[in-house]
Amino acid sequence: MYRAEGQDEPLPNARQYKVRAKYIQTHSFAELVNFATSSDMGTQFPDQGPSIQALNIFLNHHAKSTDGLTAVGRKAFSIGPGAQRLDLGHGLYAMRGFYSSVRMATCRILVNVNVSYAAFFQDIPLENLMQKHGVENKYRLEKFLKKLKIRTTHLPEKRNKSGQIVPRVKTISAFANKFDGRQLVHPPKVKAHGAGPKDVEFWMDSTPQTSQGSKKGAKGKENEKAASGGRYISVYDFFVQTYNRRIKDPSLPVVNVGTIDNPSYLPAEVGIVMPGQPSKSKLDPDQTARMITAAVRRPYENAALIVNEGHQTVGLTQEGNPQLARFGIEVLKKLITVQGRVLKEPKIIYRKDQSVLPRTGSWNITEVKLHTPGIPVQKWSWLLISNSRKDTPTDTEMPDLMARFHRTLVASGVNIAPPIHGNRLVMQTPDKPELDNMFARASTALDLLFIVIASPGKHPVYNRIKALGDVKYGLPTICADGTKFSKQNGQDQYFRNVALKFNLKRGGINHKVDISDLDMDKTMIVGIDVTHPSPDSRSTAPSIAAMVASVDKHLGQWPAKLSIQSSARQEMVSSLGEMLKTRLRLWKTKGNHSAFPENIIVYRDGVSEGQYQMCTNQEMPQLREACKELYPAPDTKRGLPRFTFIVVGKRHHTRFYPTSSQNAEKNGNNKPGTVVDRGVTNAREWDFYLQAHAAIQGTARPAHYIVLLDEIFRAKYSKAPLPPDCKNVSDVLEKMTQQLCYVFARATKAVSYCPPAYYADIACERARCYLSDLFESSSAGSNVEGQGAGAREEDIKVHDKLKDTMFYM
Repeated sequence: MYRAEGQDEPLPNARQYKVRAKYIQTHSFAELVNFATSSDMGTQFPDQGPSIQALNIFLNHHAKSTDGLTAVGRKAFSIGPGAQRLDLGHGLYAMRGFYSSVRMATCRILVNVNVSYAAFFQDIPLENLMQKHGVENKYRLEKFLKKLKIRTTHLPEKRNKSGQIVPRVKTISAFANKFDGRQLVHPPKVKAHGAGPKDVEFWMDSTPQTSQGSKKGAKGKENEKAASGGRYISVYDFFVQTYNRRIKDPSLPVVNVGTIDNPSYLPAEVGIVMPGQPSKSKLDPDQTARMITAAVRRPYENAALIVNEGHQTVGLTQEGNPQLARFGIEVLKKLITVQGRVLKEPKIIYRKDQSVLPRTGSWNITEVKLHTPGIPVQKWSWLLISNSRKDTPTDTEMPDLMARFHRTLVASGVNIAPPIHGNRLVMQTPDKPELDNMFARASTALDLLFIVIASPGKHPVYNRIKALGDVKYGLPTICADGTKFSKQNGQDQYFRNVALKFNLKRGGINHKVDISDLDMDKTMIVGIDVTHPSPDSRSTAPSIAAMVASVDKHLGQWPAKLSIQSSARQEMVSSLGEMLKTRLRLWKTKGNHSAFPENIIVYRDGVSEGQYQMCTNQEMPQLREACKELYPAPDTKRGLPRFTFIVVGKRHHTRFYPTSSQNAEKNGNNKPGTVVDRGVTNAREWDFYLQAHAAIQGTARPAHYIVLLDEIFRAKYSKAPLPPDCKNVSDVLEKMTQQLCYVFARATKAVSYCPPAYYADIACERARCYLSDLFESSSAGSNVEGQGAGAREEDIKVHDKLKDTMFYM
């Protein structure tokens, strides 16, 4: 029988459950240790995964069973009186916690601990939470509060034998709705969705009450029929008559803590939010900025927090977690030290073979021109979008700004004529029909439309601009932030950064990096990613896959292909073979090659550790089959193409802290190009960590690269001599991956993970723009979960004019 937390005995009418415990297997951690420390690299241990999972469950139990702690996945947060909290606004606060996970490494088993931050509901009265979040949009507020646990206060306190108060906890399922309890003999009368307590009536039997209007033990239609007499009463009047309590603010929505078939109503005034509940809603820009402020700390501060606070919070001390001693587990209270090295930064090549040598991962382009100009821009104009005519830049400022901008474009090496005089469009809402009409006219007369959005930050109209330009009309668009565009300080640098997009959109190459360790004229590099619906998305929002691929040895152009997955939240790319065939055909046409590439290097983004086998067993066969259909028989007989498949991990918790100031940047991070391939990696696998970039703030997160298949590097360098600065095959791949991080064409700095995966991720984000009504339903105030049709392939089909370009940049 179910017994709630704090109760001594189950209630008389407690729900009964039948539980069957079935023996599956026994995990021998001695065998796991022997496997980890074995010098025989050929040794296999099939139970490695389940054993590590069992250890993670064991360690995570501490946070779930300890007062003052709450667990969110593998993260432990302190929710006691001394816990640090930062108000994020709208009823949320940020809390600091610690992630922990057991990891296998060469000759040892490690616990990965990292500082982590998350947004939590403020444990305040429910009415206050509603008011802080905003009650204007009832549907958005309902989605925000759905599944929130509250402690009710209208009934007398109940204590257990120890004198502790046993909270009466309810879960909010929805707001009162006119569709509630339609199958009941006396269904509730609800004036409107989210109505207040005076406008929500339920049937109250004439028999004695034990809860708000329900006959004791009564449920459903059968017991309703047995009711003798009764009447409808509003929630407001019920609380006046039963508890002598007048609801202070009857305008706040009544919450349903039952179900839609058998509702149970409570006014917001009688609920208090239970502590330690994480919010899954998407943070708005202000909340995101505050979260970043809370989370950003210098590396040495995070390292100290992990040792001094995190070690205890996640339960790695035998004093704080007695279960460790019972199982004979000891975790040392110190960070491990591993070997790393800093790779040499490559030369960046611009027009006329002018080269620039980066410094700490970045470089300046004021003295050079972009490597190869794209198709000339003969006719283009600008559009200024603002909320009012008072927004800056003003109509009178724009001609002078555009003249200066055009001079910078020409100086940067963009082949472009002076712009045609543009217009201002005042838009308070993103769905103004004039925008569509303007695109219809511009698409027949212009090569490109430059749009300055006066409002700071990402304006809601951005998504519509990209959908109209990329999908409907095939008109290239480039958007600029009006506040940065008109700001005098740093204006030239901002203009030059925007110039990079102009050249890319027209098929140009911004810069080159010499990657000479492979025959790049016969090598195509592919990036793959999948984006999934967020918690705020509608239930009909799909998962979308994106594939990008280089077209030639210059690695300057990476056209993208988008595809809707066959089912939502499916990570395996369902149309992978067809997507690759489109990239291979582009390799021959756009890249002017006489044959298909002999080598294909795949960087796969977005794959978790448990899905590596899916890549090997399901995605690789699709890629091979696609090649078999296109490649001529003599090539396939030679074993072409050769594949190397690499997973790119970004969302991990491994961090590296320099052991001396000589090896650190000014902000305390490791130097760009730091690579670690021992100590925290596994000799039975091929993986490495690479921090190619210079972190602007906070602690740098290296990318984790896992090689699942290699038919290229080992085969080539088993016969050929190793390149300079390389001692083994692993060094060759690490060097090439670091060089790729300097290829990213939209910036003059090395990026945090290699561009094939980065570009695929950006392409996925662009697809979300096309379907913003599905992916960002809460921001639009969607009123019914899952309302409307799902997405079709045509909705993300890029116009024929743009499909073979870098439209997504």
